[in-house]
Amino acid sequence: MKKKWFMLLAGLLVVLALSACGSKTQEDVVKDLDKKLEDVKGYKAEAKMTLQMGTDPQTYEIEVWHKDPDFYRVNLKNAQKDQSQMILRNNDGVFVLTPALNKSFRFQSDWPQNSSQAYLYESLIKDIMEDKEAKFSATKDHYVFETKTRYQNNQMLPVQEIKLKKSDLSPVSVKVMDPDKNALVTVEFSNVKFNASFDKKDFDMQKNMTGAQLEVPVMAEVEDQEFTVKYPQMDMADVKLVDEQEMKTEDGKRVVLTYDGEKSFTLVQEKATVMPTSSVVTSVKGEPVDLGFTIGAVSDNTISWTYQGVDYMIASNDLSPEEMSDIARSVQGEMVK
Repeated sequence: MKKKWFMLLAGLLVVLALSACGSKTQEDVVKDLDKKLEDVKGYKAEAKMTLQMGTDPQTYEIEVWHKDPDFYRVNLKNAQKDQSQMILRNNDGVFVLTPALNKSFRFQSDWPQNSSQAYLYESLIKDIMEDKEAKFSATKDHYVFETKTRYQNNQMLPVQEIKLKKSDLSPVSVKVMDPDKNALVTVEFSNVKFNASFDKKDFDMQKNMTGAQLEVPVMAEVEDQEFTVKYPQMDMADVKLVDEQEMKTEDGKRVVLTYDGEKSFTLVQEKATVMPTSSVVTSVKGEPVDLGFTIGAVSDNTISWTYQGVDYMIASNDLSPEEMSDIARSVQGEMVK
């Protein structure tokens, strides 16, 4: 009888040992991800990004092309509002294109290496590998990591959950969360193709501008549109709106909002103008910044962006670039003064 019990126990121990051998540890998965990055020479990905930073959720379709080592094409579209922007990186620099306004800006920038990017695969893997305190779990089909973000000002979005397929380590979803673990940015990947092939001019600025304008025509009617003044919606302690001035311009009006207090700033907004077809690329000092709903340009003292046919600019000697970016993200709706 004792011999039977011993054999049964031995058999159970063998089964447990075999099952343990079949499950990978966090260290094993991180090593696999490191090797995956070495082997992948490029990819194409499609995803849906949802933002919960304003009064209503905003959804964007994202198409990402990446060719190793540092060519990028990120196309962002808001289907409901026919908004479209593209970020390009090639040998000439980093470009931000707004096809509907025929605008193209060039940055001398390290983007996307200088910050987390929730829709770029290699950025997510870098976040996982650099966070030595990352949390790890596994389900039947997925590996799940919870890591710190690498945003320059990560107090607003300090942590993210990254879900990967076990089968090929491709991204499934990303949730970028606030300190209370509320998901403010969610990216859901629908299609990822590793080692994709590219044509010679797939990352050419002019080719991409022309192609994008076939999908989203130039807004010839923008000159006939009025715009509604927008106000920052974030809570700014000891800072108040003290002045609002409206002045006429050749294209309509310009509104200047002055905020005073512990950290003063000025917010200027006016109707955007469509650039002539023959216009050249504008070089911009500073860095491209992802505001979620659009791509802006941030420097030491200003941040500027265009959204729904309106140009915005915040200028301040008191705010850091990160603080200006936070305020810009909140300028999304009308607000009672």
